[in-house]
Amino acid sequence: MSNSVLEGLVKDKDYTFKKQLFKIVKDYKLSIEELLLLVYFLNQDNPTLDTNYIKTVTFLEEKEILEGFTLLTEKGLLTIKMSKGKDGKVNEEIDLSNVYRAIVSDLNTTIKNKSQKNIFEIFEKEFGRPLSPMEYEMINEWVKSGMNEDLIIGALKEATFSGVSNLRYIDRIIYEWGRKGFKTMEDVNNHLKKKTEEKDSKNDNKLLFEYNWLEDED
Repeated sequence: MSNSVLEGLVKDKDYTFKKQLFKIVKDYKLSIEELLLLVYFLNQDNPTLDTNYIKTVTFLEEKEILEGFTLLTEKGLLTIKMSKGKDGKVNEEIDLSNVYRAIVSDLNTTIKNKSQKNIFEIFEKEFGRPLSPMEYEMINEWVKSGMNEDLIIGALKEATFSGVSNLRYIDRIIYEWGRKGFKTMEDVNNHLKKKTEEKDSKNDNKLLFEYNWLEDED
């Protein structure tokens, strides 16, 4: 057999290995046997515990397969679900939902971390200087509390428009918005629209960043 044919066989991508699995391997302390089984199941349309076939693919012994499967179920990554076939027979199928949930959870954490990094960069750009450790911590607390990031950035812009580059001032704006029950910038704009409509007769309209939220009594 020529080297080119051998090279083609080696490079043939029969099975896929998602990069997110590296994190799962580390977090769940998977052994090589558990990992091989997991990759095998993830690449099956309807995975079942067919030890005879799994042996031919993974080169694991039956004992290793059963022990690996038991450990994966004990760690909560795999479960067994029952399904009825067209012939009326009840079949056992490997449920990988928890694996997908673990992957998505890690992805969400990564996205959230990137989002937090971006919001820090926005503050530094608006302030025109690096943030202090205390400022980083304050912004991080807002994000961790579940505060809508658009609201945080809106309060930042309100402050910088007023010429204030101070997180305590921004915190007071955020507090006032929270006290009024604002969840999004749409809530803020609707409140402002109502206020400006009330002052139309006095020709005293104000734009969002001209409004003194700290003196708003409503």
